[in-house]
Amino acid sequence: MAEFGEILRSVGEFGLFQKVLLFALCFPNAILSFHFASVFFVQSDPDRHCDTDWILRAAPALTPEEQLNLTLPRDEGGAFSRCLMFAPVDWDIEAIRDYGLNETTVCRDGWVYRDTLYHHTIVTTFHLVCDRAGLLQVAQAVLMGGNLVGCLLFGPFAESFGRKRATQVPVFLMAIFAAATGLAPNFYVYLASQFLVGIGYGGYRLNSVILATEWIGTCRRSWGACGTQLFGALGLSVLAGLVYAIRDWRQAQFTTAAIFAVISVYIWFVPESARWLMSRGRSQEANQLILKVAAINRRDVPESLLDTVVEKPEEKLGIAVLLQSPLLRKYFFTVLLAWFSLNVAYFSLSFNVANFGLDVFLTQLVFGLSEVPAHLVSVWLLEVLGRKVSVMATLLVGGLLCLLILAVPEGNAVAVTTLVTFGRIFTNWAGSICNVYMQELFPTSFRQTASGLGSIACRAGGLVSPLLNMLAFYHRSIPTIVFSSLTMASGALCFLLPETGRKELPDSIEEAEGNREKMKERGDSRMAPMSCTRL
Repeated sequence: MAEFGEILRSVGEFGLFQKVLLFALCFPNAILSFHFASVFFVQSDPDRHCDTDWILRAAPALTPEEQLNLTLPRDEGGAFSRCLMFAPVDWDIEAIRDYGLNETTVCRDGWVYRDTLYHHTIVTTFHLVCDRAGLLQVAQAVLMGGNLVGCLLFGPFAESFGRKRATQVPVFLMAIFAAATGLAPNFYVYLASQFLVGIGYGGYRLNSVILATEWIGTCRRSWGACGTQLFGALGLSVLAGLVYAIRDWRQAQFTTAAIFAVISVYIWFVPESARWLMSRGRSQEANQLILKVAAINRRDVPESLLDTVVEKPEEKLGIAVLLQSPLLRKYFFTVLLAWFSLNVAYFSLSFNVANFGLDVFLTQLVFGLSEVPAHLVSVWLLEVLGRKVSVMATLLVGGLLCLLILAVPEGNAVAVTTLVTFGRIFTNWAGSICNVYMQELFPTSFRQTASGLGSIACRAGGLVSPLLNMLAFYHRSIPTIVFSSLTMASGALCFLLPETGRKELPDSIEEAEGNREKMKERGDSRMAPMSCTRL
């Protein structure tokens, strides 16, 4: 009996087919960031005053200065109120001038915005100011909530209907509902559309990595996750240029929808995972795919080898692994807390991109470009320092850098942005390491479940972050103290984790609990990853 890994070594572990497939699945991750355009690039407190055009019915010839003087109260500093107006009356203009207006009310007919950085944002379109200002964080939370639900829905979906469908359906969701978001007539339709976009986002991020890595051999498998992260980082940089050029949230949504419409055409031709087909007993379809891959990679696969391929049956324990093993339960919740904490910090900083003092487009560009080397260096760190030291160091240093933001005066935008950028870099490193840990700590029967639950923890951290930022209303330091302390505490708890570097993946609970190296059973030439040297 031959294993699928042996077949993959015969057809090429990282040949032309795998490279094209990897690019096709990673490219949409550069566009996924565009979904954040309407919640990242906003002026949460734009210069404004109540719309008081009601007075023009009494005196159409009023100058703008006269209109504001007659219809708006002033605050203690002498400036016109931004959230109050004088209540409209049915007097003629002479009576208004003679007696003046005294009764104040909230803005009844919306606001007039001045000196805004953008043409239109969801803040100015849906008037998310004054007593509605908290709805901006609600919009951010709804998008992240959709991401979480996407992980919950499309994890089991992929197991039942395949990796291919679990990547295609989210792309169609994002194309359709990105356009629906741009057409939203009110804030509640906008929220519903963004929630469905978030479901597609979470589902695609989870399953595109799985589909890519299941076609790549062990010698290059890390590129499945690394490529996704790199394209995502580049997308964050491109996002800054997109919004700088467009500056209208509806047009940004239509642009995103158009790109995903193009992606939905080619994503339809992405092949299914042969591993999944075999696990479902569809060996004939898997063999046909394998022969096509071999032809693309210019390799020959003996028919006799295809006839003997078999996947090892997995022990279907699932979540029962944690119920049976207190040790693995400790490892699982330690990594889960770390993954949740670092995402709370990452998205709390990301959603505040407009509030650090520097040009928002430059800040977003720096954020995106800084993540590119972060994901590359994380691979080197894992090999040189090992998993345990790396995850502890990145979480502790990242949390400390975020905490130091409070020691910098509010007006020092350069220092704040520098600390935020490096804080994001370290939390990115930690996220990559947590992803690897989930693969290496747990046995085969629980590995996929662990990765799925880890993704849910990521999205839960993103969901909490905008709600945490709302506490800045009481004091600006509260969100920073909370997510920095949480990140450092989870980094210290990672001391409980074992070192898993350069050890074989465990196949049973006993091997996972013992954290011992397994002897390589195949010492012959079949173990040589020929395709790693002949790409």
